[in-house]
Amino acid sequence: MENVSKKAYTTLTLIFIAYIICFIDRSAMNIALAYVGKDFHLNPAALGGVASAFFFSYSLMQIPGGWLADKVGSKKMVIFSLIMWSFFTIMTGFAWSIASLLVIRVLFGIGEGGFPTASLKQIAEEFPKETRSQATTVTISSNYVGSALAPVIIAPIIAYTGWRNAFHIMGIIGLTFVVIYFLFERPIAQKKQAEATDSKKEKFSWKAVDPRIWSFFFIIFGLNIITKGLDTWMPTYLLTARKINLAGIAWLVPLPSIAAGVGAFISGFIMVKFFKNKERWLISSMAALTMIFMYGMYASKSLAFIIVFEVLAYFVKSIAFSASFGFIAQIISQKAYGSSIGIVNFGGQAAGFIAPMIIGWVVATTGGSYASAFLFLVGSAAMAFIATLTIRNRKTA
Repeated sequence: MENVSKKAYTTLTLIFIAYIICFIDRSAMNIALAYVGKDFHLNPAALGGVASAFFFSYSLMQIPGGWLADKVGSKKMVIFSLIMWSFFTIMTGFAWSIASLLVIRVLFGIGEGGFPTASLKQIAEEFPKETRSQATTVTISSNYVGSALAPVIIAPIIAYTGWRNAFHIMGIIGLTFVVIYFLFERPIAQKKQAEATDSKKEKFSWKAVDPRIWSFFFIIFGLNIITKGLDTWMPTYLLTARKINLAGIAWLVPLPSIAAGVGAFISGFIMVKFFKNKERWLISSMAALTMIFMYGMYASKSLAFIIVFEVLAYFVKSIAFSASFGFIAQIISQKAYGSSIGIVNFGGQAAGFIAPMIIGWVVATTGGSYASAFLFLVGSAAMAFIATLTIRNRKTA
């Protein structure tokens, strides 16, 4: 990326690492869930509540988090989020009852909920417009790196020191990183932009939201239904419907995440180099391919084709997902960037909260059949595709 300062690359590196820590901390509970259930004598329903507590508050925090990033500044919100989620990661290891654990996880979600919008806003502030899309999509690829590293890091810590110490260690790492971020990102009090001065007394208004943001809301909503639906139910589908022993294919499990990470990393470069002024066609074509590969995965009779179609679906879906945020970085003004990203992120996190429940309900009401569940996921890809066609090309808001 040409015409980019060393400071911008430093910021990108710091945000990339922070995102990795974020996703490791977030994934730690999923890895430790069985041990938590054993310690607190919890049934599956209660464990589901523990797992969902974070996503409930995390999704609700997206829009307020975006507004706060615009109001107080991206750097301050990044620091606040890092401190909050690291502190409550440590506190998770000190939970003494199911009630305390639920409260801590809700507070953890509130703390982490402000980070995505603040971090992406900071990237948009540091990088010039012509390279903003690439920087944004590279940042998003860190999500998949964190998800892939989480079991590698957390599982051995739990095995050797217990689940409580795993949360203590990760929380301390997060708090240590706050100091590193602060030292490299000084001054934290960013200079005010002229547009910020002109709108000092301006309050957030739903009517003032750029109409294109609602298109992106449904794009990300549809794509994230697929992500969370597959992440949650794919192992169960392979085991119960396909009668495949997961232990024998453990080495295949990370492949979709790896493919998604690669797709996210290159999406910005593809969009700028091959789809300049035609960005929505990249997103729509990838959404269409997602539908095709999702159906192919469902219709496949052999394990090899199931895995191939799943990897392809994750790859193209990730390009559409990341390119959407890269496109937003190009067309939305910095003044409203945090609030806009907050709205779009809310759509994604709301999808992550409801998708597993809807699929579970569909499978239960159809006697264990996954046919309708897959049609639901294909329909979600179709919704994302249709939403891309509503994006209007016009100048930056």
